[in-house]
Amino acid sequence: MSEPLDDIDRVLARELVADGRATLAHLAAAAGLSVSAVQSRVRRLEARGVVVGYSARINPEAVGNMLSAFVAITPLDPSQPDDAPARLEHIDAIESCHSVAGEESYILLVRVETARALEDLLQRIRTTANVRTRSTIILQTFYDRRDSVP
Repeated sequence: MSEPLDDIDRVLARELVADGRATLAHLAAAAGLSVSAVQSRVRRLEARGVVVGYSARINPEAVGNMLSAFVAITPLDPSQPDDAPARLEHIDAIESCHSVAGEESYILLVRVETARALEDLLQRIRTTANVRTRSTIILQTFYDRRDSVP
């Protein structure tokens, strides 16, 4: 079991979730600590795997990917190796792949430019991984990537 976060670690984690580019001075002011103490705590949060990285978030529509969909996949042959994630990981249009319980084996989040591009992507997924697909087009996303801090 992982070590629980204390109140100061929670403050630092919340501040970093809100702004991954927050300065150590800003974090120190928020936590009521010195810059060196905050730097030490942030490094410890990274080493413990609480903070796993810092990255920019790209708006998919701003780069031309106007259509997002969930694609559920199921092997055509249940006796085939369960290697669909490895077979599909090179396809850039697949943003994420989740193993799920239920009728399907995996749920993919895909982002493409058009409905025609989705049709082409689905065919590529089917042939690459030897799977059946079921798609649900996303009309609107109300919230996404909500990082939770206990």
